[in-house]
Amino acid sequence: MALDDDMREALDMFITEARDLVQGLEEGLLELEDQPGGGETVNAVFRAAHTLKGSSGLFGLQHLVEFTHVVETVLGSVRDGVLDVTPGLVSALLPCTDHISAMIEGLAGGRLEPDAAQAADGARLLAGLEPYLADGSAMTAGPVVAAPDAPPPEMAWRLVLHFGEDCLRNGMDPLSFLRYLSTLGTVTGVVTVTDRLPEAADMDPESCYLSFEVDLVTAAPKTEIEAVFDFVREDSDIRITPAESQFDTYVRAIRAMPENDRIGDVLITSGAVTELEMAEALRIQQERVVREGNQPVPIGEILIEQGIVPRAIVDAALTRQRRTTETRSQDTRTIRIDAARLDKLIDLVGELVIAQSSTGIPNSAGPDTSSEAQGEVMRLVDEVRHSALSLRMVPIGTTLRRFERVVRDVCMELGKEVSLVITGGDAEMDKALVERISDPLLHLVRNSLDHGIEPAGERRKHGKAQQGTLRLNAYHDAGNIVIEVADDGRGLDRERILAKAIERELVAPGTTLTDSEVYNLIFEPGFSTAETVSNLSGRGVGMDVVKRNVTALRGSIEVETARGIGTTIRIRLPLTLAIIDGFLVGVGPSSFIVPLDRVTECVELPPGPLGRDCMNLRGEVLPFIRLRQIFGVPGQPARRQNVVIVEQSGQRTGLVVDSLLGELQTVIKPLGILFSRVKCISGSTILGNGEIALILDVGPLIAGHSDREQTRQAVPVG
Repeated sequence: MALDDDMREALDMFITEARDLVQGLEEGLLELEDQPGGGETVNAVFRAAHTLKGSSGLFGLQHLVEFTHVVETVLGSVRDGVLDVTPGLVSALLPCTDHISAMIEGLAGGRLEPDAAQAADGARLLAGLEPYLADGSAMTAGPVVAAPDAPPPEMAWRLVLHFGEDCLRNGMDPLSFLRYLSTLGTVTGVVTVTDRLPEAADMDPESCYLSFEVDLVTAAPKTEIEAVFDFVREDSDIRITPAESQFDTYVRAIRAMPENDRIGDVLITSGAVTELEMAEALRIQQERVVREGNQPVPIGEILIEQGIVPRAIVDAALTRQRRTTETRSQDTRTIRIDAARLDKLIDLVGELVIAQSSTGIPNSAGPDTSSEAQGEVMRLVDEVRHSALSLRMVPIGTTLRRFERVVRDVCMELGKEVSLVITGGDAEMDKALVERISDPLLHLVRNSLDHGIEPAGERRKHGKAQQGTLRLNAYHDAGNIVIEVADDGRGLDRERILAKAIERELVAPGTTLTDSEVYNLIFEPGFSTAETVSNLSGRGVGMDVVKRNVTALRGSIEVETARGIGTTIRIRLPLTLAIIDGFLVGVGPSSFIVPLDRVTECVELPPGPLGRDCMNLRGEVLPFIRLRQIFGVPGQPARRQNVVIVEQSGQRTGLVVDSLLGELQTVIKPLGILFSRVKCISGSTILGNGEIALILDVGPLIAGHSDREQTRQAVPVG
């Protein structure tokens, strides 16, 4: 079905509204599960499904109409009092909202009809709703068990098994692994590879030279096949890849997946790659960056190089990733605006035009009146700027409420009881920030549920309530927005974290670290203290991504924990990425801007510093950084230099500059791709005289200086 321009524009409006309706439908179902008697909530979710169905019909989206009609019918039975709300009913309906959302995102991507995989998924979900559609026979007040899912389809796999030479010495029999594979499915072919066999005279009877290529057809997931070889994995080369006959199946599954802009998540969700394989690929990528110092090799190339997944499947995942990125970049161009805010902006522009015209009319009253008119223009310009920026501000509560579903699903998987408490949902921040902070928050929430909050039995043993509490809180603080993820769980184990860091050679034995430095080790790549690996965490993948993403948003992250009481992770972000309040400083002919929320005070550099890079500040030793040296600014320093004292994560540091030029509100201009690897600069701006000033990124600047100082002190003298 082809759409003309007018129809396409109308469909775009429908997609925007449909996303809101699906979100309201999901939130309403979660609320109903907590409060089954909520009559208004029942009416709201029914109206959402009804509106979705009706609007879909206007565009001839029959697949969406038919699926939503069944959901609406079930909700109608709930509204009429024929069907009670039970955990089973909510568990059957929530995946339906995911499916509707996937169909809507398919429309956004230009797919007006579902593909085979999506249609099969829809049929499976509708089968789960059948018990609730019977003529009252299944609509009892007690718990209703949904129809079981259809058995997973059988898949063909190619296993390349190079057993290590010490396999026999370690008591392992390679043939027993092949025999066990036949219990998982059907072994359709085995080829013995003898290219490692030495000459008879050189053969060691205790060494294993066997290799096999095995074709296996099984319904077991890749993780289960992988687990067969856990005992020989360390000294053997085990590669499990989809058979060529299955390439099309994986490609179709990837194309039908919901949006995801991370290729790793796409490959893991499709089943082509396990989390263990992805963690190993990430480790190899990180080692290469440290060893070679180059840009990271794309993770897809490493997976192909290691023989973990074929190129055809990686290419399909890359295509899915690019399409998602393009769709999201288009979505960020559209934002819903409160009409009152838009009216205020229009009024201000009108006043500005009147004030501007008055400055150009000669006035017999003299220059004072002209100066007053110019002052009025400047005031209105400032108000227009603030009003325009406020159009981008949205409440963060919508994002935080999405985690109700995450908490419910994770708790069901882990068998834990956790209540989610959300406060501060009215706090506003830039829409671009809201979208980009969702993934880091997801990692933190899942980590708190899996590692932080204990199982019910352990909580009772320590005198705690059986039900744990996870709190999401947002509030404004000194020109920033702070988002807290707090749990009342077991807290972080300082000694265990430190021991693990020493074991991984992140910290030298005997090093004295503050509590803050120890707890920040959890954000190191690949770091994990989990004793067991679960579907949620334990592989050391995630927390480093959280810190990297928060830092990229000019934010900081802090950890506050108490053993046995709980942990609070606090993310501090600027309210907007478009404009900041800055403090302008001069270093020779160059100008720099320090974010004003990081500045605590300014003092004159004393003539006799305590040492090379520190000074006495009212009895306190204050380290400082000479911006002239860091950025290689030519010329001699000023006779009287100043120190701008900044604070980052509780650490105070001075920035030595030639001159203090005052506060100003700065419109941030992003740096070009040529400067993408510059770590101490977050952007630039154009000053009133037309010159360019660089905006300092205080966090990396201080961290980089500390690393250089430690390296300098570690070098032996003489």
